[in-house]
Amino acid sequence: MGTQKTNKNEIEKTASDTSGSENKRKKRRGDRKDAYLVRDLDSMHYIVPYNIPGRTANEAVMNETVDLTEIKKYVDKKNAGGEEFKYTFFHVIAAAIAKTIVLRPKMNYFYSGNRLWEKKEVSLSFVVKKKLADDSRETLATIVCPREGIIPIEHIHSEVKKIVYHVRVEGKNNEVGDIMDIFFKMPRWMISLVFKILRSMEFHGKYPSVFMNGDPYYSSCFISNLGSIKMHAQYHHLAEWGTNSLFCIIGEKKPTPFFNYDGSFDVRDALELGLTVDERIADGVYFANSLKILRRLLSNPELLELPIETPVEVD
Repeated sequence: MGTQKTNKNEIEKTASDTSGSENKRKKRRGDRKDAYLVRDLDSMHYIVPYNIPGRTANEAVMNETVDLTEIKKYVDKKNAGGEEFKYTFFHVIAAAIAKTIVLRPKMNYFYSGNRLWEKKEVSLSFVVKKKLADDSRETLATIVCPREGIIPIEHIHSEVKKIVYHVRVEGKNNEVGDIMDIFFKMPRWMISLVFKILRSMEFHGKYPSVFMNGDPYYSSCFISNLGSIKMHAQYHHLAEWGTNSLFCIIGEKKPTPFFNYDGSFDVRDALELGLTVDERIADGVYFANSLKILRRLLSNPELLELPIETPVEVD
């Protein structure tokens, strides 16, 4: 994916033209319950699901080193008032990803049934452990972020707080977890038959909402916070199941050298972000410009206190 000089006005225009307006779109014939059919396709994007099918065959990986200096100052400031549920690096990164997707709508595209779609919602999914122990059960969590009218950092912080209380205090699963438990009672042939039917329904855009809601593989971005368990990785595969086209790995915080133009360097805390994307949903320039917005938000986290639809200036 080659990069070109960023046209700041073009990025800002794209953001202002698309953020917020999606909520007013009407469903048209051919749309799914969860997505709009992308109709203005060029021939390449129309043919690509036939000649290069599958997300895992079309993975592009972007790695980003995030200097945590400004994020740490921001998080410390947010927690200075004795906040009971602390703001964390995760909240800042998740809010920045959500805002980037709102401003860059093609990052919310996916292929299914050999067609290109745009999700109606911006959603982030992640795994919550009921407690940090080997034998502790996991549950899946999804946060839906409206395209307008919210402050991204406050929305993410509030929603994560609700989820953690729901899982760790009340000891509950989400709906998908409850549904998956049902499969324990089925013989293998029946499970295979059920999933064959579900895959066919997905191909034809008829997948049941009851299974879709809360399934991380139907979210805009699946986030894995490996840094919270002291692990490091720069890549995670996509999946053929669902409609998820973007996966984000958050690595462990560690001292990292940052080099200056004169050859000197400073050592600052940083972490690695590993972003895996289905490269069919956009081109390299679009991905590069989207990454510039994400960088801007992470280096200036105060921007996450503006409405989520507010455009972001980049150099």
